Amino acid sequence: MSKELYFDLKIIDGNFVLDSGNEPVRCNNRESIAQDVVHMIIESELAKLLVGERSPTLRYDIAQQLELLVESDDRLVPGTAQLTELKLGKYFITATTRDFGCIEKELTL
Repeated sequence: MSKELYFDLKIIDGNFVLDSGNEPVRCNNRESIAQDVVHMIIESELAKLLVGERSPTLRYDIAQQLELLVESDDRLVPGTAQLTELKLGKYFITATTRDFGCIEKELTL
């Protein structure tokens, strides 16, 4: 079992996940990094621009800027982040961590 280098409280749909005793569930390493990446995107001004933009060309440009933002996280391998638009307002982000393999998350803005 790998050592916990990164850990956080698990959040799904903006709410803490609780166990059967109503205690917060923890996530670690790859899952924690993926959760941080999603929050980084949601909290960025770029996410707000992406939601409001209707031009496919400009949405693509903003998506590239978001990929660069994600890659600024030192825990990720530069050049591996990819944001794919599944449909308007729904995205899929992938990247490779330095120590824990690939992360993949669906993101609704």
